[in-house]
Formats: sequence, structure tokens, C-alpha cells
Amino acid sequence: MRRRSMLLAAGAAALTGPLAGHAFAASRSGPLVDHGTAVDLDGAGQVDLSPQVAAVAPLTTGTILVTFRTTSHHDAMTLISASDPSTPSSNLTLNLSGGALQFSVRQRGAVLVNVMTRTRYDDGRQHTVAVTVDGAGTRLHAGGQVVFETASRPFFGSVSGLTALTLGANRDSDHPSGEWFFTGTVERAAVWDRVLDAGELVAQCPRPVVADHGRISTILNSDTPATWVFTGDSITHGAQHTNGWRSYPEHWTERVRWELGKPKNRDFVIDSGVSGATSADLTASFGERVTAFSPKVVSIMIGTNDIATSGLGLETYRANLVSLVGSVRALPGSPVPVLQAPNPVDPAKWPGRVALSGYARVMGEVAAQQNVVFVDHYDDWLTGNGGQVPLSLLNDGLHPNERGHHRIALKMIEELQIFDSGSRVCTLSIP
Repeated sequence: MRRRSMLLAAGAAALTGPLAGHAFAASRSGPLVDHGTAVDLDGAGQVDLSPQVAAVAPLTTGTILVTFRTTSHHDAMTLISASDPSTPSSNLTLNLSGGALQFSVRQRGAVLVNVMTRTRYDDGRQHTVAVTVDGAGTRLHAGGQVVFETASRPFFGSVSGLTALTLGANRDSDHPSGEWFFTGTVERAAVWDRVLDAGELVAQCPRPVVADHGRISTILNSDTPATWVFTGDSITHGAQHTNGWRSYPEHWTERVRWELGKPKNRDFVIDSGVSGATSADLTASFGERVTAFSPKVVSIMIGTNDIATSGLGLETYRANLVSLVGSVRALPGSPVPVLQAPNPVDPAKWPGRVALSGYARVMGEVAAQQNVVFVDHYDDWLTGNGGQVPLSLLNDGLHPNERGHHRIALKMIEELQIFDSGSRVCTLSIP
């Protein structure tokens, strides 16, 4: 079975950055704290690492890294916390808040920094998150990639009286037995007295993500407005077969421009899908369908018509996809391409397009070779229906109906990590 997504990096090459000048020598400096024994936490337990807190308490710069999986969703779940348990609200905490990654530092109730992503990590998958702090500010990372930045830079040394270091809970005088308990598995927690460079962070991740996934997360977590372009054929166009309901770009619009809150409502989502289009058509009309909108992210779902068009076999399709990815990245600001595999079709009604699986496979191969985010709807539909085409998601055996469009949107939302069980888009039930 093909991978249902290719958000993960095929490999991790060493990267260079501002710290490269001393990274080689510093690379031999291991973590001050490194709890590498996986521990299952049930929402009431914790791991006391307080004997090691003295090593990290003075730090004003460094890296915190945690690898974990959640088994439930709570409003607040601590990954690691350093605190003064004799005082209220004196702590440094890396936690999940409604699934979002949150980093906060408080000194006797005064909030020194409190930042939180819009992207979420309580989906039961393995995630490696990190905080790096130096003179330039604070960065949050996921899967080895930066997902949020701020100029604030409080760290352990900003909180006086740190005597407790805890996995899975925060402790203070108001909650001596702990609060914000974690439910799931903490596989590793480590603290360095230096900022790991980009290559080192990727190397610490059992499941690193491609750089473009981090760039999309940064866009979602930023307050700077972004333009998203969805392009493709009639499926993206969303004409006729949605039966008056929203198409998948419209669901994405509601999730990002409304549900993620202000100022994300200043993002723009543009649907330039054209019914009947092929990869060759999109390549030829790239200027009017993509370039004209000055995008930050470009989603491409194409291929359903290629299979039925003379001269657009798999290798031509492959070449067109490579060209499209290159064209997106060559635009001003180097927008992020996203490749989305077309959905499967009813073989009884559309026998000439049964081999569409090959086009989905080629798209996945291009995504892997080009290090592109890939959302595999073809595999998702079959996997979720016992290997059979889910006819209930199709209007005419080929075009997704309103339920099919919601399924496409939901898969994209999940893979780009903005799923929320409290979201009306995410939990929409279509009769």
C-alpha cells in the first residue's frame, strides 16, 4: 500500500545556518538533560526529573526538545515544565493547549512570554517539537522545522527559584500535586545549553517533515496575511456536483479565514480550478491561473482528465508536475507548492479511468523527489473504505459530491495540522 501522505522527509541532509561557524565543535556537546525512556501517562501521572533541574535553571539560551504521542484531547497538557513549586505561577512550560503547541514563561504571576501555534499536535501521531532561544528570540519547531518565531527570549534563567523539573505536569504552590496533566506517551525529553542548528534538529526527529510543511505551518501560525491558490480541474472548480454545498477550497476558506480567528480572516483563498483541465492546460495557463494572484501557497490537484487525454501518459504527466512545482517555486517569494492526488472513480461507470491509480502514484513520486507536501486522497479514500472506491462520496461516479468534498477538505486539514474537534468545518455532518 502506498503511503497515505508524503509529508515526511525522505531523508535529512545536514543544513547550514547562522550558527554553522561553531556548530561542528558544539555538535559534540550533548544535552544536559536527556530522558530517553518512553513513559505512558494517563492524565494523572508525571515523571519527576527534579534532581536534574540545577543543570538547566541558569540557562538563558538553549534548546528544549520533546518527542511524544497523545491518546486524548485536553485543553491543557504539559510536555515538560520547570517550576518553583513553593510559589504560584513561576514556571517555564512547553505544553499543548487544545492541541496547539504553547510555550510560556512566568515569574511570580508575571507573564514573560506566552506564545501558541494555530497548528495542532494532539492527533495521536508521533511528533517531535522543540523550543530554541537565543539572542535573536524564540522559535518553536515541529518535525525539525520552524513553525513560529517571536523576538521575546525568556528562558529557564528568567525564573528564579526553579527546583522542580517535571514531565507530564506542572507544579506550583497552588497545585503541589500537579496540573495540566498529559495523556499519552512521552518518548523523549531533552534540554541543551545551546541552540541546535537546523540539521541537528532534523536529526533528532524520528519523523522529520519536509521543509515546505514547516513553511506552511509558519504561514498558518503567522499573523501576516497570505494568499492561497487552489488550482486544478472540475474537482477543484467544485461546479455542479457539490449539490449546493461547499467545495473543498470553500471548506478550507471557512477553516482558515474564519475559524482560525483574526487576523487570519485577512488571508485570501482563490479557486482557479477549471472544469476539463489537464496538467498540460495548467502548465500552459500558469500565468493567469497562478502567477496573477501572487500566492504564498499553491495547491495543485490534477490528473483526472489527463488519463482520458491523448498524449498525456504517465511520463508526460510526470514532466508537467515537475514543471508546475518548479514554476511555483520560481515565483516571487518562492511560494509553497502542495500536490493533492485526485480521488478514485467508480470503475463500473468510468472503466477508462481505472488506471488513475498510476497518476496518483506518479504524483507521490514527484512529491518525494521534489520534497513537496503531498496529500494522497486516492489512498485515503480506498484505505477508509476497505480498499474499495467509496461510491457514497461520488456524485456521478467520478466527481466528488458534497460528502466527497468535505472528505478532501478534512484530509487536507488533518495533514496540515489544523484539525480541531471543536471546529464546525472539521465535524460537519452532511446528511
